[in-house]
Amino acid sequence: MLKEAASTTRDSTVNVKQLFDLTGRVAIVTGGSIGLGRQMAEGLAEMGADLVLCARKKERCHQAAEELQQLGVKAIALGCDVKNPDSIQEMVEATLSQFGRIDVLINNAGISWGAPVEEMRLEDWNKVIETNLTGTFLCAQAVGKVMIRQGRAENSAGKIINIASVAGLGGAPAELPAIGYHASKGGVISFTKDLACKWASHNIQVNAIAPGWFPTHMSNRVLEHHEELFLSHIPLRRFGNEHDLKGAAVFLASAASNYVTGHVLVVDGGQSAW
Repeated sequence: MLKEAASTTRDSTVNVKQLFDLTGRVAIVTGGSIGLGRQMAEGLAEMGADLVLCARKKERCHQAAEELQQLGVKAIALGCDVKNPDSIQEMVEATLSQFGRIDVLINNAGISWGAPVEEMRLEDWNKVIETNLTGTFLCAQAVGKVMIRQGRAENSAGKIINIASVAGLGGAPAELPAIGYHASKGGVISFTKDLACKWASHNIQVNAIAPGWFPTHMSNRVLEHHEELFLSHIPLRRFGNEHDLKGAAVFLASAASNYVTGHVLVVDGGQSAW
């Protein structure tokens, strides 16, 4: 039986290019207008996916959507507050109205707040947890309902990609007083693993990407003040660039990762390998 199955796999006509092809897929990227979200959205578009870019600042998404349309795909901009279930549901319904389906969700929207633990205000802690962790849950819940219905009708797999961080894998130096952010990303990692188990029966793969240090609007100030310190802890001796997350996002969004779920793909230049 095992030999027979292996033979069938070898004789398959599906090649690697087809496995990574996203033509006809519809992907939602929260926080997709700038930074890491914009980079991952571009990677998906380059492989043929149609896109929904959403963020609280809809105008930023409009500009990004117009730029990505130049790659020959459809891309729309929607406003969405990931802390608000009603706002998320409106985004999901608008996506279905425009495209009729949802195949990929990248939960990228996130914020950080820096303060010593003994001085951090509860309202600032809650703001980070609600955006980074609760927002990931709410978006996955709303989109997952759609993916489950699609699976029943078409036996179609859905892909959920949660953006965690190497900061969620362990502690951080005192120079990084962002305990709320680190805790939220640790929560995203645990949430990813558990949801992968819960929704495997629906043929929905749930994975996470844990980026290391990438220059973005959120990290630039920290990188400027501690560049040499951080680089000394990265074996590749550089920060992530504008292309380093594309491959990871495309892999986890495509059929190439159909047997991968509950995984945290670390993209950090070796930082977590020390």
